Amino acid sequence: MATKAKRQHLDFAILLTVTLLCAFGLVMVFSASYYYAMNTSSTNYDGYYYIRKQAVYLAIGYPVMIALSFFDYKRLEPLKVIGYLVSVVLLVAVLIFGRELNGGKRWLIIAGQSIQPSEIAKFGMMLYMCSFMSKKHEVMHTFKYGMLPMLLVVGVICGLVMLQPNMSMAVIIGMMGYALLFVGGCDGKQMLVLLVGAIGMFILLAVTEKYRFARLTSFRNPWADPLGTGYQLIQSFYAIGSGGLLGRGLNNSRQKLLFMTYGESDFIFSIVCEELGFVGGFLILLAYGFIIYRGIRIALRCRDRFGSLLAAGITVVFAIQVFVNIGVVTGTFPTTGQALPFISAGGSSMVIFLAAMGVLLNISRSTSGSMRPILRAAFRRRKAPAKKETAPSAAAE
Repeated sequence: MATKAKRQHLDFAILLTVTLLCAFGLVMVFSASYYYAMNTSSTNYDGYYYIRKQAVYLAIGYPVMIALSFFDYKRLEPLKVIGYLVSVVLLVAVLIFGRELNGGKRWLIIAGQSIQPSEIAKFGMMLYMCSFMSKKHEVMHTFKYGMLPMLLVVGVICGLVMLQPNMSMAVIIGMMGYALLFVGGCDGKQMLVLLVGAIGMFILLAVTEKYRFARLTSFRNPWADPLGTGYQLIQSFYAIGSGGLLGRGLNNSRQKLLFMTYGESDFIFSIVCEELGFVGGFLILLAYGFIIYRGIRIALRCRDRFGSLLAAGITVVFAIQVFVNIGVVTGTFPTTGQALPFISAGGSSMVIFLAAMGVLLNISRSTSGSMRPILRAAFRRRKAPAKKETAPSAAAE
């Protein structure tokens, strides 16, 4: 047993994959943004505008990832309340002082840099939930003492994000919260009722605002409004379809020549497919899938419950972000602004996801080959007979 107690090396496979994706992202941001930046006044007609910013954020985020890989993740647990409160304060601040863009306030300008508080809030909420569920795991199968407190935590964040308004981000945060409740050991019947209620709320919010309903329906037939709500998706289809098997070649995209907007950020995967074809896009998906697989593996093998939940949470956030971005550019989901981790241009996303990978790498140092704390505890609870809800004991506290 002494062997299992030994501290492991960090997961170099994740580190290498993330490094390669970041390097590839720099290449693609430059390819996708140069022509646009050369022809727009917002960048002062500087073709290197986006690649310069991306390189700076990578230079900040990568050392943060390395530093956090040596920072004991258990020392993050006492910061759960601070992390959550900072998230709430930033989300309130963006409603008051935020920069308005496309009819919403989603960005704060701090020290000349723009940050997206909702990106920070995802991880602040996740840290709080993981800490709570690791300490209260004995009562997580109950509604009053387990699920309800977590629903309030998620509800506050989602509500503030909805006020921006940013329904797509609120849905993503809600999906993340739901996944964490599942791995945290909440009762299966309660989870099913919650899912039905969440779907009903989503439909209600969608139909009560015309612009939301239009965005939700346009992806089903973007050619119904080719110059309006369907324009961006149609351009994405042109880019992906024209790439074929091997692509037009690096830097040979046509859609980036002022046809497609946000080609360097939200829709960069379309440019990847156009220039590098199906093969290039598939290799990127394999890289993301590999990181997700290794994240799940770390969560299952971590020796303590908080680390397991934290690794699972980071992996869930990462997986949902990739899933939604790819779904949007391929027309599977309604168009929404979500960055592709490590590849899309964007400082908040780059730095925060690199920091999250640093925490995941540190958790990988505390793994063993035999423990499966999340799934074993969760399924054991779901199979156990229902118990009458009681107040948590002193031991649970």
